[in-house]
Amino acid sequence: MRGEKTMGLLDSLGGIVSDVLAGKSVDIMSIANQALADHGGIQGLIAQLQSGGLGQEVASWIGTGENLPVSAEQIQSALGNETLARFASSFGLDTDAVATFLADKLPQAVDAASPEGRLEV
Repeated sequence: MRGEKTMGLLDSLGGIVSDVLAGKSVDIMSIANQALADHGGIQGLIAQLQSGGLGQEVASWIGTGENLPVSAEQIQSALGNETLARFASSFGLDTDAVATFLADKLPQAVDAASPEGRLEV
């Protein structure tokens, strides 16, 4: 079941990133896999966001109610400049663009990977 849920999140992020980066030659699944591996999988990424002060927001993304929004500044604070710089380099974007993108799309991706209000890993 863990692999299916991880792939669900990766598929969600991959589709979202594909839409944004249409026309660029980017191996989205490889980048998403590396990003999750760098954070200890979905649980590690969620734990980093929670420890970075986004516990209530992340809980709303996993839960069945409305997803609470986050700002680019909150994402940058929770993930750190080094992580965002790696993502930005991988996508050929600047860190502000990546933080804005993640703030907009990460709630949707986590929500999609946690149907029925729970993230099974």
